[in-house]
Amino acid sequence: MHVEIDCAEDLLGHLSASGHLRRVVVQDADLRGITASLLEISGLGAAFLGCALEGDAQAHLLATGALVFPSLADRPYRAYRAALYSPEELMDGYEEGRPKSFFESSRDARIYAHYRDLRRDPPVLEALAQRLHDHAIEDAKHDLLKDGPKRCVAIMGGHAMRRDAPDYLLVATIAHRLAVRGYFLVSGGGPGAMEATNLGAWLASEDEAAVTEAVAMMKQAPTYRDEGWFDTALGVKAELGGGTESLGIPTWFYGHEPSNLFATHVAKYFSNSLREDGLLAIATHGVIYAPGSAGTVQEVFMDAAQNHYGTFDVVSPMVFLGERYWREERPVAPLLDSLARGRQYARAIAYCDAVDEVCAFVEAHPPAPYEGP
Repeated sequence: MHVEIDCAEDLLGHLSASGHLRRVVVQDADLRGITASLLEISGLGAAFLGCALEGDAQAHLLATGALVFPSLADRPYRAYRAALYSPEELMDGYEEGRPKSFFESSRDARIYAHYRDLRRDPPVLEALAQRLHDHAIEDAKHDLLKDGPKRCVAIMGGHAMRRDAPDYLLVATIAHRLAVRGYFLVSGGGPGAMEATNLGAWLASEDEAAVTEAVAMMKQAPTYRDEGWFDTALGVKAELGGGTESLGIPTWFYGHEPSNLFATHVAKYFSNSLREDGLLAIATHGVIYAPGSAGTVQEVFMDAAQNHYGTFDVVSPMVFLGERYWREERPVAPLLDSLARGRQYARAIAYCDAVDEVCAFVEAHPPAPYEGP
């Protein structure tokens, strides 16, 4: 196993304990203050990803066998990250009370503008930097999830779900109840049903009445296009407490939709395909499908394929919120049921209308080892 290090202090500690750099990966660290220590050690077997190094140290590490990856600077994002984003980092530059400042100066919007301008035909180094960034996000997400076993449940659903819609409160309540019961909630990180998921999880340390109160506070700005969408969310965070961990996994591919402010950890990708497949892969304790459109339907069958072929060696529950919706308005059920007939995951599919039903089904159907076709 490699040792991953992301600051000079930890690297010095490792050198003091082991006396070597073999199988060490140092990522996004400022090492300019420890040049003397680096000059005394061989770089053999080590890799330095986007680190700040003084010239003498870099030359010595290269000469003694280290891999040194350049920082690929001059971008509004860091290609090598040692951690996931926080809502505060992405909102840096936003001025509360001035909604337009998000699109003018926030870090999230600056990265999106950079990506959007180069999206059609990115230069080779830009494409490489984006992929290195997404690899770093993937690695940081893995670190988060392995830090104590987490029973991950994802809730998928439409970005257009309004805060004043009954389904929004329903999703937030489901997320709250599952988080209270020790599940780790994951969403696509954006507005609508995704925000409701992270909101419910955020308030898991409060009683269920706080969820209803929070939704009522935010109804005055029902969609992310409304002025006050950010500030009402900030008001909830300031007034109602909360802070229970959850994960949002958005993408700059849909960068016109801002990331919601209730996910404590944000794994934001450039690649939407990597983001979607990875989101479903980590939801080993189930995926709940709230009403949504084409994107949500796509995710249903991506998830079904993972269960159908045992891609990740387990079968996980698929729970559909709103039986009539999924049987008639978006008639996914007939095709999905036909695909699953005679397969193990047929027993892990449910269509529910009530919060209690959804939560009970998830609890009664933990991930099961894949038994084959």
